[in-house]
Amino acid sequence: QVQLVESGGGLVQAGDSLRLSCAASGRTFSRYSMGWFRQAPGKEREFVAGISYSGAITNYATSVKGRFTISRDNPKNMVYLQMNSLKPEDAAIYYCASPDYGSIVTMESAYRYWGQGTQVTVSS
Repeated sequence: QVQLVESGGGLVQAGDSLRLSCAASGRTFSRYSMGWFRQAPGKEREFVAGISYSGAITNYATSVKGRFTISRDNPKNMVYLQMNSLKPEDAAIYYCASPDYGSIVTMESAYRYWGQGTQVTVSS
């Protein structure tokens, strides 16, 4: 079965950087797009970034554009989220997810597979 395992979360100060990783297994990774979502306490889960199956196309939420970078390494079955200039409002549980599509989708309901999440805490 498909498994997604996130890592790299932690406690950082505002302005710091952090890189999240997601290891995928269970199907042909290079055929499907990948996405990162986040959920802060008391808020709905929201789309953060997505990357197409080849890595050629990326998409970002307005709130993170210019600060976060999504990338993937298909031979290693890995997807990454480089987060720079972190703000307290970026604090959340971050989830790696994969739909059954090669192109990027931003709707949460379109994603079939989810990781368990990794906590990111940003102190001011």
